[in-house]
Amino acid sequence: MVGSIMGMVRNNTYSNESVQNGNGLEEKLDDLRSLVGKGDGDPLRIVSVGAGAWGSVFASLLQDTYGQFRDKIQIRIWRRTGRRVDRATAEHLFEVINSREDVLRRLIRRCAYLKYVEARLGDRTLFADEILKDGFCLNMIDTPLCPLKVVTNLQEAVWDADIVVNGLPSTETREIFEEISKYWKERITVPIIISLSKGIEAALEPVPHIITPTKMINQATGVPLENILYLGGPNIASEIYNKEYANARICGDEKWRKHLAKFLRQPQFIVWDNSDLVTHEVMGGLKNVYAIGAVYILFSFFMLSGMVAALTNESATSKSVYFAHCTSEMIFITHLLAEEPEKLAGPLLADTYVTLLKGRNAWYGQMLAKGQLSPDMGDSISGKGMIQGVSAVEAFFELLSQSSLNVLHPEENKPVAPVELCPILKTLYKILISREQSSQAILKALRDENLNDPRERIEIAQSHVFFKPSLLGQQ
Repeated sequence: MVGSIMGMVRNNTYSNESVQNGNGLEEKLDDLRSLVGKGDGDPLRIVSVGAGAWGSVFASLLQDTYGQFRDKIQIRIWRRTGRRVDRATAEHLFEVINSREDVLRRLIRRCAYLKYVEARLGDRTLFADEILKDGFCLNMIDTPLCPLKVVTNLQEAVWDADIVVNGLPSTETREIFEEISKYWKERITVPIIISLSKGIEAALEPVPHIITPTKMINQATGVPLENILYLGGPNIASEIYNKEYANARICGDEKWRKHLAKFLRQPQFIVWDNSDLVTHEVMGGLKNVYAIGAVYILFSFFMLSGMVAALTNESATSKSVYFAHCTSEMIFITHLLAEEPEKLAGPLLADTYVTLLKGRNAWYGQMLAKGQLSPDMGDSISGKGMIQGVSAVEAFFELLSQSSLNVLHPEENKPVAPVELCPILKTLYKILISREQSSQAILKALRDENLNDPRERIEIAQSHVFFKPSLLGQQ
């Protein structure tokens, strides 16, 4: 009864806020249009490049919120053509459609229902860009979105865009934006770019440093960094679209971030702004590393002990042990990357927590530990998309293995590469990248009696000056 009342209160709150803020939506849109320099009859053009779960949800949120102002804003999403929907997915999609009366009615009204019937029977092949037009993201079939304007020609999608949303994995960002740069050679105005991507690259020359997606975009296109922002936060795409309360930070130059935070903010999706773009972006990649390992240790424990009956009771214990060690390593790494790492503690832990609960990286670790996936199958998984934690493991390991970044080992009193103080990161590298060990190695690492108390690693980080500004490309 209490839950029902609270649900009614929450729904009424959203409803009332929507009514109260309905008139304010057009005002927020007009403010952003004015800032970008749009005149009457010239719509603000926003395109999301990449149609993964978060990119599709982001475009759908904008469409749901501002799509009614058709003469003032145009929202599109780009994705590649040719990606087929397999028979099993088509059958599941059909079940989802028929379980939602609103979706069923919408498809019938648009004369689009029959193709899903035929796909279920195997009489027709559906394509990812085709179903996206009807509001279905291939990486998130169970959450129907609003219908979207889908463009499959990249040049058509971006050439006149005022705001480009990077919904690509970090591993694809550079390549696609290098192609985009060819279409922007004749541009007079500079676009605004909002990157949703969480991942990093490692560069070892001239000094070891991290390259984030915003930096990749800057290098690929020449768009100045003041026009490139990062949006991140502790959130799951499907839950955000289902109006679960969430928050995020948009990070970047003050010229744009405060206005964009206001434009993106909704009653159930609170957007704050922050000037520290690079560090927040790097932390978004770091949490993916340890999210994979979190479920590794959970299922490795069950497989080794064979205590299936005790699965529920023991899961909290094994996860908590792992969490203590991985967070101590994350704290140590943040002291290498940030001059004031304590400011990042809340956002980093929150983002890690939600990824452990429901993120695709934690799911990937679970499937590997169960034996249902293998590292040899790669990091692009059907129905889930790119598992960015894999490339992040490799990048952080390579960077922190460089002797030029040596720190003084507190016990051995000799210089060592930072990775030597990160045994979980080392083990994940041996499982996922070099393939030297199986997932059981995580459990072995945690049971090693020589492994330092996590508290000691945190004390080391806090009592020594480890900050390496060169890691972020700073002098």
